[in-house]
Amino acid sequence: MKLVITEKPAVAQAAAAVLGAKQRKDGYIEGGGYIVSWCFGHLVELAQAGAYDEKYEKWRYGDLPIIPEDWKYAVSKDKEKQLKTLSSLMKRPDVNTIVNACDAGREGELIFRLVYDYCKCKKPIQRLWISSMEETAIAEGFRSLRPGADYNRLYDSALCRMWADWIVGINATRLFSVLYKSTLSVGRVQSPTLALMVQREAEIAAFVKEPFYTSEIELGGFTASGEKMKDRAAAESIRAACDGRTAAAVSVKRQEKSAAPPKLYDLTTLQREANRLYGYTAKQTLDYVQSLYEKKLATYPRTDSRFLTVDMAGGLPALVSSVAAALPFTRGLDTPVDAGRVTDDSKVSDHHAIIPTPTMAGADLSALPEGERNILHMLASRLVCAVGEKHVFTETAVTLDCAGHSFAAKGRAVLAPGWKTVDGAFRATLKNKPANEDGEDDKTLPDIAEGQVFENVCASVREGFSSPPKHFTEDSLLAAMETAGAEEAPEDAERKGLGTPATRAGIIEKLVQGGFVERKQKNLIPAQKGINLIAVLPDTVKSPLLTAEWEHALKQIERGETDAGGFMAGIAAMTGALVKEHSAPMEEYKALFAKPPDGEIIGACPRCGGNVREGKKGFFCDNAACAFALWKDNRFFTAKKKTITKTVAAALLKEGRVFMSGLFSEKTGKTYDAIIALDDTGGKAEAACRYVNFKLIFEKEAKK
Repeated sequence: MKLVITEKPAVAQAAAAVLGAKQRKDGYIEGGGYIVSWCFGHLVELAQAGAYDEKYEKWRYGDLPIIPEDWKYAVSKDKEKQLKTLSSLMKRPDVNTIVNACDAGREGELIFRLVYDYCKCKKPIQRLWISSMEETAIAEGFRSLRPGADYNRLYDSALCRMWADWIVGINATRLFSVLYKSTLSVGRVQSPTLALMVQREAEIAAFVKEPFYTSEIELGGFTASGEKMKDRAAAESIRAACDGRTAAAVSVKRQEKSAAPPKLYDLTTLQREANRLYGYTAKQTLDYVQSLYEKKLATYPRTDSRFLTVDMAGGLPALVSSVAAALPFTRGLDTPVDAGRVTDDSKVSDHHAIIPTPTMAGADLSALPEGERNILHMLASRLVCAVGEKHVFTETAVTLDCAGHSFAAKGRAVLAPGWKTVDGAFRATLKNKPANEDGEDDKTLPDIAEGQVFENVCASVREGFSSPPKHFTEDSLLAAMETAGAEEAPEDAERKGLGTPATRAGIIEKLVQGGFVERKQKNLIPAQKGINLIAVLPDTVKSPLLTAEWEHALKQIERGETDAGGFMAGIAAMTGALVKEHSAPMEEYKALFAKPPDGEIIGACPRCGGNVREGKKGFFCDNAACAFALWKDNRFFTAKKKTITKTVAAALLKEGRVFMSGLFSEKTGKTYDAIIALDDTGGKAEAACRYVNFKLIFEKEAKK
């Protein structure tokens, strides 16, 4: 028997169907010589710091750095049952081989191996490596299983990534949290990502809007523009000189151009465009396409490749035809296929580009959730466009002279729409049409001949303003993460930028959930907490160069070109230096993390003069050393069946007394009226506690 372990239950069900395993058991499916079971993502994870020593339960500078010698692992309670199931299946005497069918990538390798090692299994491993959940792809993958040992170095790389992230994350987070007495989450990818946003907001804040002026002439059917000028008077002078005069076309240049079809989607470009077209977050897009993958409607999503392998070329005409027929907006359109545009083995890494599968043709797309259907439409239309023909057009550039001043106009005319026919049909289905990005909206110019004269032109001046940098959206942030630090990265680094296609969405969500970044409509804006954090972090932690160097080293480990032990020794040394260099907070930044007092200011403290604010249980002085408080359930007031309200507290603080009627007498059971006065001298006795004394003043006494 072979035990097949997948990453998720849905994948296990698909594999079991192909393998003929039909007997459903508790936590696995059996039959046909196979047992198919599953993980729930990461079943086994690194233990928390407290597992190494009880003293690490508390965060103290003196305990840093924390560098485990022997790593410990833990299993969350909600996953213990499935792990026990996998362990018992591995130990079954009739199981002689374990098939790693987790996602084909670094993290999938890690998920499986951690379970395999945690269960102390020694049985031979075989590796399933596929990019589609379609039955034919799964069947072919099982016919081409490879020895698990072929992926040992990939596992070493994954372990180093996990260990290094734990060391830097745990130590840096504790270090800066302890120094500044505030919970500050630090990570080698999230911190540089946050730094990008903080820098962008600083550029926006520093931007000074400047006006510019452009003289224009209307020539009956089109408008020509002069150069932008900072001097309004100069632009007005040109307008006055040209208004009502004659203009002549001194140059007319026509050039035939073409726009090649777009490349296929990798995960990042899919997330970026889904954000532009639909406003989806990166995580939403990943969730949608992951679901499509599990439903066998799309290929493996966590890829950084935008090409297909050459051996896929033969099946593209049939795939494109069936996909186009399934799309409501492409039925009846011509869909030529040039497979050479999208196939290149040298540009495919672990997985090829994301495309729809043949299963799409027979699926009921209307039954899909809207988000999944939109993403599938994007994948399908992109596939049809990518293998299509060039978009061909003529571009005309006209230069005109009027009263000795030069003006220019541009226009274009389509000669062959090519792939833009399908792209236009898809975009016509969108509720919110995105702004054009490639100048396609240039107006068509009339037929103009060189030397042609235009009489009595109408001149004007158009005012405009320089534009500040734009706030990051998920689209533009993903693009920035993809290229961050590329100039500083090693020349032969295979992976540059911040994070991977599979992790970037999670990084953005972590920053938002941690309160470091806020979503405002489509924009991502760093919160004050995030701005403060970046202010105190050293460049070694917030620079994208760190993650670029890591990814380069991890790739070398994967290829066997460098030693995992050497990499981890470098991580430990870097972390130790970080702790040593930051032994005390920077005084100029300490105030940034002082928690601002909550509550409305009610009045001045009679003891120290500080602000007294309303809290849930009373009215308290901001000065912790003072400890003055007016408790709402004060026994003096509750005995008289009264409470200290905001109005009462304000009067006591301002006047030192307040008149109250209907006070209850415990002795007589009757009510009476009196003035309640603060009997608080502010001396040592009172300052040492939060309790305040009161006394009653009756009308006769008050008149004395």
